[in-house]
Amino acid sequence: MISGDRHSVDTRLAFLQGGAVAVLVTLAIGFWFLQIAQGSRFRELADNNHQRTLTLRAARGLLFDRDGQILVENRYSFDISLVRERTGDLTRSIELLSAISGVDEPLLWQTIEEHNDEPEYRPIVMIREATTEQVAAVLARRIELPGIVVEEVPTRHYRTGTLAAHLFGYVGEITETQISEAQFRGTPSGAIVGQTGIEQAYNRELMGTDGTRRVVVNSIGRELSTIEEVNPVEGRRLQLTIDYDLQVATEEAFRAHGFNGAAVILEPKTGEILAMASMPAYDPNDFSLGIDQATWQRLNDDPEKPLHNRPLQGRYAPGSIFKLVVAVAALEEGIVESDFSVQCNGAKRFYDRFYHCHLRGGHGRLMMEEALERSCNVYFYTLGSMLDIDVLNTWARRLGLGDLTGIDLPHELEGIVPSRQWKMKTTGEDWYPGETISVSIGQGAVSVTPLSQAVLIATIANGGVRPTPYVIKAIDDGEGWKPTQPRPSVVVELQPETIETLHRGLWRVVNARGTGGRARIDGFNVAGKTGTAQVVSLAGREQLEETSDLDFRDHGWFTFFAPSEGQPEIAGVVLAEHSEHGYLAAPIARHVMQTYLAKKAGQPLPDLPQPSPVSTGTTTETVQPAPPDHLTVPVQTQGEIN
Repeated sequence: MISGDRHSVDTRLAFLQGGAVAVLVTLAIGFWFLQIAQGSRFRELADNNHQRTLTLRAARGLLFDRDGQILVENRYSFDISLVRERTGDLTRSIELLSAISGVDEPLLWQTIEEHNDEPEYRPIVMIREATTEQVAAVLARRIELPGIVVEEVPTRHYRTGTLAAHLFGYVGEITETQISEAQFRGTPSGAIVGQTGIEQAYNRELMGTDGTRRVVVNSIGRELSTIEEVNPVEGRRLQLTIDYDLQVATEEAFRAHGFNGAAVILEPKTGEILAMASMPAYDPNDFSLGIDQATWQRLNDDPEKPLHNRPLQGRYAPGSIFKLVVAVAALEEGIVESDFSVQCNGAKRFYDRFYHCHLRGGHGRLMMEEALERSCNVYFYTLGSMLDIDVLNTWARRLGLGDLTGIDLPHELEGIVPSRQWKMKTTGEDWYPGETISVSIGQGAVSVTPLSQAVLIATIANGGVRPTPYVIKAIDDGEGWKPTQPRPSVVVELQPETIETLHRGLWRVVNARGTGGRARIDGFNVAGKTGTAQVVSLAGREQLEETSDLDFRDHGWFTFFAPSEGQPEIAGVVLAEHSEHGYLAAPIARHVMQTYLAKKAGQPLPDLPQPSPVSTGTTTETVQPAPPDHLTVPVQTQGEIN
């Protein structure tokens, strides 16, 4: 009996000893794993309990005009951000943040929902450019707001407001779609990137490199000291080809005359853009901090379309400007010589229809120079009847219409220059010869962008050298300004007779009896061409009730270069929307050229021009009394022609 009890006790002791040994072995293995095998990892986790790594956002590169004047810069502001992994009671934190900041709680939750797919350690900007009061309120309640941090960040600032807004573009937080695009590959979520204009086209150069700062914090997140700091590297500085004074002159002239529209002013030899205006515009500063829904809705609902980039994306009938293409095609194809004459009696019959000139009594007998000067429709109807539409298409593209210009800006649209293939593909119908009659004066199926019109006139000014327009003159990567590579030009072979005929005719448009007299400048030989493009046909207009709605008024073009002899220095195009007559766009171009000449001579810049009176049936022309050059009969439709 005694021996049995002893055996039982020994067994129990053995189990206890084995269990103790097992526990000790387990503890030893655990300690080895924690301290040796995974020691560095857990040491890092321990450090992270009192260390934080903060991102120092890099400022975007500055933009300068060609003379070194700062146009776009940065200013520092405070963002209030949320780091979800540091927040205990998220609901309580959002309620308190809303109460002390004055921001509606639903807006804060909406911001969080937009970033739900992102890691919880990544800060979410809840309030951009917080006010001093908001920052002070958050800092005062820091203990109650774990995970709410205040960050000092550079914010894009457009010093000139709406000036050149479409050219500069604007910035905004990168979208999920953009993250997958090659242009933004490697850019982290939450980064501020260019969305349009130069900001988008040169985003990589402008972005810079973010820095970091490692700090020690106490149990409530207060920073105690800095362990390490890597300064951010500011983005590259860009010098634009834009001349600030010419840009101001262009936009102020539009406002003085009360027109919306577009203008592109360039150096014809190099293709450098000196000014590019789209009117009306918007303020890109509204986007720098994240545009609010009300402002975004207002801009999109505005019937004047301030977000629309007219120089690159607006497509308009070229009106009589297209007569330059018709003249080149007729001369270069050997259809006519420059002394080819046409009798204009006010109308002429083609394909069993009468097509009328803008001068009802007619211009009499004209040769090509005179036809350009007086913008005689009958003369160019006649040339159009002698030319094939595919030949016109070929020459239009050679001169810069109907294709992309190659400008270093995003979202450019091609114009439309019809051809047989284009019509078959678009409508499934054959091209009718009568349609070429309308195209020959820039109506019908042809539509172009203002930028391509500027390239067209620069090509003619250069005697057949078609420039590629561009807006970046030099880049500073920290080692001084380095000029960008010259943009390639395309040589369009033109006969000397063609160049001389066009140059003489365009000089006469401005300086003789032509329609561009309002662009005349004493001592500076300006060559130009007006054009008036119908928005609706007169037949269609007659079916409309009487209205003062500007949407039904014709657009006015004026394209120009100067000086007309020797090496041209400046060229461009002005489109005055719904101005009714092309000659009313000429004073805008004149003011820009006068500003250019004043700067060149070191003289005071000229005053704004006086608004041009709009014709009401009796002539109001005081500088140049010739009538406008737009079509005064209904534009023929395909059904009517057929």
